[in-house]
This record gives sequence, C-alpha cells and structure tokens, in this order.
Amino acid sequence: MHVVEIFELVLVLLVLVIALHWIALKLKLPPSTALLVGGGALAFVPGLPSISLNPELALVLFLPPLLMDGAYSTALGRFRRHLGGILSLAVGAVVFTTLVIGVVAHWLVPALPWAACFALGAIVSPPDAVSARAVLKGVHLPRRLTALLEGESLLNDASGLILFRFAVAATLSGVFNAGEAVQQFAVVAIGGVVVGAAVAAFWLMAVRRLKDGTLIVVATALLGWGAYLAGEAVHVSGVIATVTAGLALGWFQHEVFTAQVRLVGNSFQHVLVFILEALVFILIGFSLRGVVERLGGVGAVPVSMIWAVVGVVAAVVLSRFVWIFASDSVQALARQLGVARAKPLGWRQATVLGWTGMRGVVTLAVALTLPIDMPGRDLMLVCAFSVIFATVVIQGCSLGWLIRLVRPADTDPPAKMDMPATEGAMARARMAMVEKLAYDEDGTLIHPQLLEEYRKRMAFMDRYEADASAVMENLRPHFDVLLKGIAAAREELIRIHRAGAIEDEVLHELERDLDVEEMGITLQRGD
Repeated sequence: MHVVEIFELVLVLLVLVIALHWIALKLKLPPSTALLVGGGALAFVPGLPSISLNPELALVLFLPPLLMDGAYSTALGRFRRHLGGILSLAVGAVVFTTLVIGVVAHWLVPALPWAACFALGAIVSPPDAVSARAVLKGVHLPRRLTALLEGESLLNDASGLILFRFAVAATLSGVFNAGEAVQQFAVVAIGGVVVGAAVAAFWLMAVRRLKDGTLIVVATALLGWGAYLAGEAVHVSGVIATVTAGLALGWFQHEVFTAQVRLVGNSFQHVLVFILEALVFILIGFSLRGVVERLGGVGAVPVSMIWAVVGVVAAVVLSRFVWIFASDSVQALARQLGVARAKPLGWRQATVLGWTGMRGVVTLAVALTLPIDMPGRDLMLVCAFSVIFATVVIQGCSLGWLIRLVRPADTDPPAKMDMPATEGAMARARMAMVEKLAYDEDGTLIHPQLLEEYRKRMAFMDRYEADASAVMENLRPHFDVLLKGIAAAREELIRIHRAGAIEDEVLHELERDLDVEEMGITLQRGD
C-alpha cells in the first residue's frame, strides 16, 4: 500500500472513530464495545483494504502512552495501601489463569503440547489496561475496587508477557526450568523498576532545565516510550519501567510544571489517549478479518476448534472468579483469626471485581507474535480474539447493570479531610499570606481593597466548609449569571474583530482570558 493511501486510511479510521463513538454515546454503550464491533463489521465490507495490526508496532505504539497515562493519574496513596491485593491480581491471578487455561486447553485438545497450552494461557490471562480504562470510565466503583483495578491494569501485562516468553521458549526448545524461570521473572521485574526510575530521573533533570512549555509537554509525552524502549533494550520489563516512570511523573509534576504547562499538557494527553484508545479497539475489530482469512474462512473452522474456543473463554472468566473468591475467603479467615490487616472484600465487591477482566490489545498483539511453526497457532489466534470479544462486549456492556444489581458498598475508611475542609485549609493559608503582605514594614496598610476582598472570601469559605452542598446550591444561579456575562463579552469581542476594529493578536489574547475565566467558573460550579 502506498504511503499516501496509508495516510488516507488513517484519516478514514479517525472519522470512523468519531462516528462509532457518537453512536455509542447515543445508545449508551461503552465506546470500546461500539468500536470493537464496528471495526469487526467494517472489516468485511467489500472493497475495503485488509488492515493488519503489526504486533510489535502495536505494543510499542499503544501500550507505553496508555500505561503512562494510567500511572500518572493513579492515586499513589491507595496504590501503596492496596499493593498486596494489586499484586495478588497482577501476578497471582495471571499465573493461576495461565495454569487453568493450560490444563483446560490440553484437556480439550490433547494433541497440543503442554508448553503450547500454557503459552495460550499466558496470552489470554492478563486483563488489559486499555480495555479496563475504557470500560471503567462509564461506571462508579468503590475506592478500593478502583485502586485494585487501576493497579492491576498497570502491572498484569508485564506478568503475562514474561510468562508468554517462557512458555514459547519451552515449546520450541522442549526445556523448562521452573527455578530459573522464577529467578528471571524477579530480575526482569526489578530491572524494570530500576530502568523506569533512571529514565524518570533523567526526564526530571531535563525538564527542570527546559524553559519553554511546549518543549516540556513534548518531553513528557516521550517519557512513556523512552522508559518502555529502554527497558526492552536491556531485556527487562518495559511495562514495569513505563509504570515506574509514570508514577514518578505523577508524583513530581506538581513541582516541575507551571500551571500553564499542566493545563496544556493535560489537554494534549487527554486527546492523545482518546485517539490511541479508540484506534486500538477499531484495529482489533479490523484484525478479525485477518484471523478468519488465516483459517480459510468462517466455514473452514472445525467444530472441535469451536468447542475448544468456548471452553477457553469460559475458563478465562471462571478462573478469575475462583481466584478472587478464594483469595477473599483466605482474607476472611485471617480476619476471624485476629489478623487486623486482613480486610476481605465481601461477596458484592468480589463479584464486581470478578466481572472486570476485560482483555484487549496486549492479548491480540502477543498472539500475533507467535512463531509460524508454533503448534496450535491458529487455535491460539481464534481463542485470543474470542476472549477479547467476549470480555469487552459482554462484560463491558453488562458491568454497569451488574454494579446497579449488586450495589457494592465503599468500605474504605474516608480520608481525614474532605474537599471542603481541604479548600478551607488552602483558603486560610492564602489569607495568611495576603494579610502578611497587605502591610508594609512599618505596619501601614498598603493593599486595603485586596485585604477586604480576601476577608470576604474567607467568610464565604467558612460558610462553605460548614455546609458545602447548601452553599453550592445557592451559588449556581450566581455562576449562571457570570457565564452569561462571559458569553456576552465573547460575542462583543468577536463582533469588534469582525468589524476590523482590532488585530488578531488582541482577539486571541482577550479570548484566552475569557476562556480561562470561564473554565475556572465551570470548575467551581461542579460541571
């Protein structure tokens, strides 16, 4: 395909993303579901070129920035507090699912070597960070579940990829050493942390010397790819390196970013993540055509393979429930024995957590990297796509319904301070500084109007802290008037510009001021 045709195809895909996302919003479906199904349906439209998802390019293009965004926005306090549960899911559940799928696959297809069966298990075992983020955007979960799912999605890809490499090597060589595998697993994981920390330290040193906001935003956007490629270059986990760098970014960005850089960077990152997530799902859908063509068409799929695929999909879903409920039972037993740190989820939260094992781009990309001479390669490809389709479409569409049915309670203890109390503390700190600077060295008041304005703000903040909901309800009409005033000012500014009375530079400067003012009011209004 000519390079211009490739560019045109990318533009067409972006238009399809917009259309399918709009349809999903209208039908109140998870956008990931609409993109996956829509891409799969469009792949078989006559005349459309065949689109293949290069597995190595898919991993390096999509995974690092999406992992980086997830790590950047992760609540680090809850991540540390629930690290045991996160590792149980990201490592324990992935290993357990790999073993279960290996046994089930060998039972259903006895001719398939054991190592190949476990390779299939490693392909479909890790829930996908992209799929989880896409589906969880439309639902509200207790804080502990959110922390577990976010943390799991950051780390389990690394577990799956490492297990996959061991299983493929064992299949092709016929040799497997469990002790050596565990040792290499530890080295790869710890090495990923070290590399990610080193790349983050280099980024931190660089952005502190960069003075231009645009350069800082670009350098930050490159951080995820840099950490991933550096990790892979020294043969450690690029996924863990990326997550480590992302956590460091989230921790230090408050110190190294100005307000303008943070606003511009977050806006850029939001658009980038939206495009990449959407393209991931639509390309997975388009990849269905290539999978079917490899098998010689839908009619060429043997019945035995269909039963094997159904068995693998069922085992993937059930094994997650078994691990989660078994782990929670251990927690409950430990709690009864007096272990204070043991905090079981309970059946409501465990049920929701068990139903959130969506698979995505990593599963398909890893399946596509299977060597041509790998035993059972076609079966693995069909299983990979079937697991993605079943988990994203069925679980993704029904997750909101399940949450409303089960109604998991938020059992995490609340933080010491809520938002009104925190805003009150910030207002008092600001007030103390204004009072200090409102007088000159000999005690003469030099900023009386500013001091009076901040005293009024502090009086309002005291009322807000005492009863935030009542104060905000009374303020909404006030904010509405301010927003209408800004709209009138913007309309007048545009009229003056179109009449030729001001230059474009004046238009852009004043419109930016109006935009910042409107954004501040909108955020205060709670929209």
